[in-house]
Amino acid sequence: MADFREQRAAVKFCFLLRKSGTETLEMLKTVYKDDAMGKTQVFEWFSCFKNGEMSIDDKPRSGRPSTARTHENVEKIREIIKEDRRRTIEEIVELSGVTWSSVQRILTEDLGMKRSGDWFFHHDNAPAHTDLSVRQFLTKNGMTPVPHPPYSPDLAPCDNKYLKPYLEEVIKEREEKEDWKKK
Repeated sequence: MADFREQRAAVKFCFLLRKSGTETLEMLKTVYKDDAMGKTQVFEWFSCFKNGEMSIDDKPRSGRPSTARTHENVEKIREIIKEDRRRTIEEIVELSGVTWSSVQRILTEDLGMKRSGDWFFHHDNAPAHTDLSVRQFLTKNGMTPVPHPPYSPDLAPCDNKYLKPYLEEVIKEREEKEDWKKK
């Protein structure tokens, strides 16, 4: 997208050359193509210049200024992320007291973090998965692997949700047998 301030300067230049709004619009479309400002904007700026307002800067707008994206809040969220990079935005909101949208903007715009989506990459500690080039690729593409505990069996933690009910049943049966034998 073209810089509208630059286009406003071009509109002012055409105004000072006594070009019409229509001529100015055609010149902008020739130069900026699809990124040219619209007809209404060109004529509104022409109107401002005719009224003696020669500044090409936007007028200040009313409304409450943003107070959430302060240096203190950015640092607070950076520290929360340092503690645990797997926190959700909802958890960060709860811990920081900053609104959801502000937390998301701080994470993406101020801290340069990307959402990895709903996919998680589970890697065991195999050398092919812990190689520097693999870790750099994952980091570069905003992918965070789920850490695998060292020296654990080949059972992946993601399998536990399927295996857990079965194991609980087996343990319960064993405990019941042990209690029965004791009586």
